[in-house]
Amino acid sequence: VFLNTESRIVEALYTFPVPKKASVANFSMWINGKEMIGEVVEKERAREIYESYKRTRKDPGLLEQVDFKSFEMRIFPIAAGAEQRVKITYYQELDFDHDWATYVYPLATTTTKSDQNDAASSFSFRMDVKSEVPIVKMESPSHEQSMAITGFEEHLFRSSLEVSDATLTDDVVVAFQVDRPVTGIDLIANRERGNDGFFQATVTVGDELATVEKGMDYVFVLDISGSMKNRNKLNLSQASVYSFIESLSPEDRFEIITFNDMPKLHFGELMMATSEQHDNAKQLLSTLRARGGTSLQPAIQSAYRFSDPDRSLNVVLLSDGLTSPGESSTLVQTIQSRPENCRVFAVGVGNDVNRPLLRSMAEKAGGLAAFLSQNDNFERQAAAFRRKLTRPAIENVKLEFDSAAYDVEPLERANIYHGSPLRLYGRYRGSQRINKSADQTVNVTLTGTIQGAPYEQTTELTLPGRENSNPEIERMWASYRVNRLLPAAKANERGAKNEVVTLCEQYSIVSEFASFIVLENDAEYQRWNIERRNADRSARDRVAQERVNRQLRRLRDKALAQLGPNDAASAKDKVANAPQRSRSNRANRPASNSPTRMAQRPTTRRNVSSPGRGGGGGGAFDPITGLLALGLGGLGWTQRKKKK
Repeated sequence: VFLNTESRIVEALYTFPVPKKASVANFSMWINGKEMIGEVVEKERAREIYESYKRTRKDPGLLEQVDFKSFEMRIFPIAAGAEQRVKITYYQELDFDHDWATYVYPLATTTTKSDQNDAASSFSFRMDVKSEVPIVKMESPSHEQSMAITGFEEHLFRSSLEVSDATLTDDVVVAFQVDRPVTGIDLIANRERGNDGFFQATVTVGDELATVEKGMDYVFVLDISGSMKNRNKLNLSQASVYSFIESLSPEDRFEIITFNDMPKLHFGELMMATSEQHDNAKQLLSTLRARGGTSLQPAIQSAYRFSDPDRSLNVVLLSDGLTSPGESSTLVQTIQSRPENCRVFAVGVGNDVNRPLLRSMAEKAGGLAAFLSQNDNFERQAAAFRRKLTRPAIENVKLEFDSAAYDVEPLERANIYHGSPLRLYGRYRGSQRINKSADQTVNVTLTGTIQGAPYEQTTELTLPGRENSNPEIERMWASYRVNRLLPAAKANERGAKNEVVTLCEQYSIVSEFASFIVLENDAEYQRWNIERRNADRSARDRVAQERVNRQLRRLRDKALAQLGPNDAASAKDKVANAPQRSRSNRANRPASNSPTRMAQRPTTRRNVSSPGRGGGGGGAFDPITGLLALGLGGLGWTQRKKKK
């Protein structure tokens, strides 16, 4: 709610960073007491419509993506002393690694130096988590002292906080650990009557990738340019590098390269990861200061010179990716010329990081990209990152679907690392049977190489004939497709921009070529020949989300109903101890595919195998997130694996 404290009409401007892999799904305003849902149109047209209303002092709203890192929302007019209520909705994937899931709410949202960072009265946050795999514990690395954690039962946890006089400069980070790691392929889907369906397939590998005992080499390339001074990004990088070095084994070797305009090698050679060298690294890191410009390409070339043909070289880059203008194309060439035994891992630091650049660099170098909040748990993140490096990835990944599936995104498959899910989105055709809404099966074959040896796994998944619990998948599929086409659109390749705009308008996605516009009433949309696609799509989404909210309320009510005068003490102990449940008790609980499992829908079936056997996967409890209600209707479908 915007409050105009001035004695004149004003235009409100709200800027905020793009959350990681988020897709803005709705922008609406309350006009004359009624919520008006926005629609996505081509960017120049949206701006033209907004300016035409602004001149007549009517009620338009505009939401634009300014660049890769931030949105701008404009509202006009807000009368003197008046309030204007708006609502923004976005969907994103939940980060999952092995048996830990992490959610980051980017609260550090100031994008100009003049922005105020304090809450006017109080700041509150609530997050409900429903997981099909039992939750072991939940924690908040960012707000450990002020966040309350409640375990209603092993499948439903809540974290909440409310603070007065809050400084809005720290991200909110909540993490939870599930009962076991997950491995295999899972699928959730959505198919409306009479239309082709959409699916999300999550591929996760775990204990099949045995730990490599041989020592490895690490070169940490640390950005100390002037942009790293903002919002403690350099401090975050320093803490992350030191946590990573502490996690190395004595057989590993490491070097630290810092760079701004020029790279600097700090040891001049690869040092053994002894406790003495840990101390030297800590002292070195504490002396670093952020200043100067950014020239990344010479630093990467310097790291390559440490390549030893008898050992694996891991180049770990920590940067916000805000390089010198025109360097991106040179960086791509440098990445592609890396030594054969080298992989590049890009760690994005802060909220205003150039995610597209860092992700592209890592994927082209056979590595992966990660993005850190300054309020995350560095030790856990470092351990998870090293676990990926010490277990060989599945390389040259190919995932083939049979004839029912098509338009699978992304087209380029990244390497699959231990515990790190590979998510794919696609479409599927309806059943050819007389009953067009009948379920059908699809064979999915995963092939690749592990340390040069062939790897193959075939899984049979069920595509539902009718399923309307996961409408968010449609937007996420379109978002992946738009992101793949954006480089071509920016390069003015023929047809790419038109395809991006068409996808954005059809699936209500904001991009650098399409924006949200809110008009005063339905008649105004008709006057501009703007179809009400998003109004219809948002209504479907809200129906599905309300079903999940009712499910969450039933679970909470059931847990609260157990509290009473006769067993108050035992019930209190049960709730209090829920976050600290021991993983050693898993054998005493019913299997997750037991008929007594909570939140089971009659038409949904899943079968999660035990760790190390390669059956079920992460998608069943790792679906798309909408606002802060995680796990929107995402139960996995039956999978029967044929292992070769």
